[in-house]
Amino acid sequence: MGESKKSEEELRRLSVELQLLEQTAETLQSRVSMVNASLTDLTYASMTLEGLEKEDENAELLVPIGGSSYIKARLAQRDKVIVGMGAGVSVEKTLEEAKAILRTRMEELEKARVSAQQQLEQVVDRINADRQRMEQLVASLREGKASTDV
Repeated sequence: MGESKKSEEELRRLSVELQLLEQTAETLQSRVSMVNASLTDLTYASMTLEGLEKEDENAELLVPIGGSSYIKARLAQRDKVIVGMGAGVSVEKTLEEAKAILRTRMEELEKARVSAQQQLEQVVDRINADRQRMEQLVASLREGKASTDV
């Protein structure tokens, strides 16, 4: 097999690999974005629980209902929080238990974010290396073609 054929074959292989790597990078970027959104949501919930500790029972609160809209509500019990446990199941917990659950979830999500970010960086590094190699191969094929045209 000639040098030109080997280079063309490697170019085809790199092209397929780049497509797969770019899809993987998109998936990882999406995962990082979802984890960041979840972390933001949990941070907001945690800050709300911290603020709740400072409120008196029967205090009037503004409760977000979505769409930048709120309703006024009265705080019946400051020390009881309903916490979603997953699969549509919610459980009543003390304020301290709820804060601990949120902290644990945030720690787990932070680990997942770091892991996905590291994987994404590795994939991006591989994409860049493959692109550089493709540019080298294209340049060498052009040079080879130019010398055979003379």
